[in-house]
Amino acid sequence: MKNVAIIGTSLNPESKSQILAGKLAAVLLERGVTVETADLREHDLPPAGAPGCWDHPHVAHLKGIIERASHVVLAVPIYCFDVNAAAKNLVELMGHSFDEKVVAFICAAGGQGSYMSVMGLANHLMLDFRSVIVPRFVYVSSADWSEDGELNPELEPRLALLGDDMRRVSVAAG
Repeated sequence: MKNVAIIGTSLNPESKSQILAGKLAAVLLERGVTVETADLREHDLPPAGAPGCWDHPHVAHLKGIIERASHVVLAVPIYCFDVNAAAKNLVELMGHSFDEKVVAFICAAGGQGSYMSVMGLANHLMLDFRSVIVPRFVYVSSADWSEDGELNPELEPRLALLGDDMRRVSVAAG
């Protein structure tokens, strides 16, 4: 695992998935992994397919982050049994930047019923871009946070396990 890009896709100012992204970045940095992060709240991305969208400077910046990475982590909120629209838009805009990347997910959801919600996006990444999906992902529901917004400490080792699994998965160049 050479370089990990962690992209927080939530646009919510009080995002739990963005908090998870920061916690995973800290775990990986402690292990000596090079980490580059992006927070979509700081990037005004156009909708995919809009005129000129692929030439937008924020698209070029995020493509660079993904292209430099050997592994990409998408930190996603779950809405209506699916990843948020911003995550899907990101993948559409980045397109072949995801070619042959290892991709992992960390999710923040309201309840336990949406555990499989990343599968549609994971299938898209696998079939269209030959991304390799890490079979473990971290799924955190609202019950896993304290009233003051702290993550249940029992869940933090799951982020380390995700890091371990990511380290074991790689894609040979060429």
